[in-house]
Amino acid sequence: MSDTQNILSSLDIVIIFLVIFLSAGVFFWFRSLFYRFFKLEKKIPRYFINRLAFPGVFIAISLIFKIKAIKKTLSLTQKFDIYLDGILLFFFIFLFIRLIDAFFHAYYSHRKLPFPLPRILHGLMLGVVYLITLFIIMRNILGINITPFLATSAILTMILGLAFQGTLSNIISGMSLHFSKSFTRGDWIQVGSHEGKVIDTNWRETRIIDRASNIIVLPNNLISQEKMTNFSRPDAKTALTISVKAGYEAPPSSVLEALREAAANVPLVIKDPEPQAFILSYDDFGISYLVKFWITDFERKNVILSEVGRLIWYKFRRRGIEIPVSVQDKLLGFVGAWREIEGLPLYEEDREGNFRDLINSSFLRYQEGERAGELLVSEEEVKEFSKLLKRARYTAGEVLFKQGERGESCYIVARGRIRGEIVYEERGKKYISEFRVEKGGIFGEMSLFTGMPRTATGIVEEESELLEIGALDFARLIKKNPSLAEIIAEIVSERNRKNMEFLKKIRELSSKDIEQSCSKRSILSRLKSFLIRTV
Repeated sequence: MSDTQNILSSLDIVIIFLVIFLSAGVFFWFRSLFYRFFKLEKKIPRYFINRLAFPGVFIAISLIFKIKAIKKTLSLTQKFDIYLDGILLFFFIFLFIRLIDAFFHAYYSHRKLPFPLPRILHGLMLGVVYLITLFIIMRNILGINITPFLATSAILTMILGLAFQGTLSNIISGMSLHFSKSFTRGDWIQVGSHEGKVIDTNWRETRIIDRASNIIVLPNNLISQEKMTNFSRPDAKTALTISVKAGYEAPPSSVLEALREAAANVPLVIKDPEPQAFILSYDDFGISYLVKFWITDFERKNVILSEVGRLIWYKFRRRGIEIPVSVQDKLLGFVGAWREIEGLPLYEEDREGNFRDLINSSFLRYQEGERAGELLVSEEEVKEFSKLLKRARYTAGEVLFKQGERGESCYIVARGRIRGEIVYEERGKKYISEFRVEKGGIFGEMSLFTGMPRTATGIVEEESELLEIGALDFARLIKKNPSLAEIIAEIVSERNRKNMEFLKKIRELSSKDIEQSCSKRSILSRLKSFLIRTV
């Protein structure tokens, strides 16, 4: 073989570069044309096209120059033919490796499983395999001495290592994070002062989106140095806490109960484990408490904290639990306490409001028949009775009571709306029936009149003001109007007899409960028993 056949001519070099640029151009043109005419909605076919198109196009273009007529026309040397064989061999191996890799990705994607190798390690392993393949072809096919390349690459690696020390630190830290599986895409993490959901992680950095919808880029070496909290591991359950202070006048048991109830009333707070409340410390201006509850949707953390905090205010307000306040607010509290001591539990406008809401409601009125809408007692009696009632404010989402609970009170809706939910069974299946009580309606009166468990769960649907009627209050009204007990017993028993078949479908009601609720005698006996409490 002559010397001219052992070296590449200028034309050979030009043709090699032409093959490279032509292959790249055809690849991009083919991919855009393919996606334009063939809409691939599924991820797997698109992945195969992306992985296999480039080596496939390169092989096809290279094979054109293997045709004898073209080689003869271009006067290509024998050395060019050897180099072209080496290039074809490399890209055939390249195509085969990418095909195997594509099948593995398709398998895990089809089964909706995470790929077992981190993307950083996966790319690094493929790069090493390609580099080893290239060196083997250069040495055994092209006859090139690769020792200088190895020596040069070692020196180059040292120089690059010093120049890109920070980048290499990020790569190593990224690999460490992936190997330890500290977090994955979709996890909520906190690194230092940054909190957000992981949307991407690569060889250099991790990207999170915070609650303000801002993208925060965190270098991997920073994550490895900082304290990191993963709120999505080991499972989706995360505990949140709210601290609050209450005055010494409130019994701790009442405060703790109010805190637990407030957390339990929020739908996004999980039921197991149940919310917990603790006393933290006894301070100068009150007692510090902590309520702890668990959630699974950490993305809505602030919304849930806000809901629990909102309910705590209403629970405290109705129970008379005082949060330590300024001197001005204290003085207003003293005025209210003085009025109560002097026998003036309500301001004049509150009295009038209670009477107005009570007289305009369906309570103490005939519901059916010729006398429908008429009062069961005189208007003066209603006015006196209204002074006994307690007006309380409730916020949306609060649960008044649950189906199956025992209760001896009912509510009149003065403002707002209550949603009732009845869970019942029919032919082995559970159903939910809903109803709503608007302004002027009564809710929960069946338990007051009959003593049977609550037949529905009462949920406050919007901010409401309710007048609560307790058994003791109702007993005072019956004491003044003895005939009222018999009228109510007749109305209630008749109503329950009509609804008996439906009441039987409510699992919480026993046969005895239903029987007594339909009996005028049983209801009358219960109402008369109220009188004993007033003695």
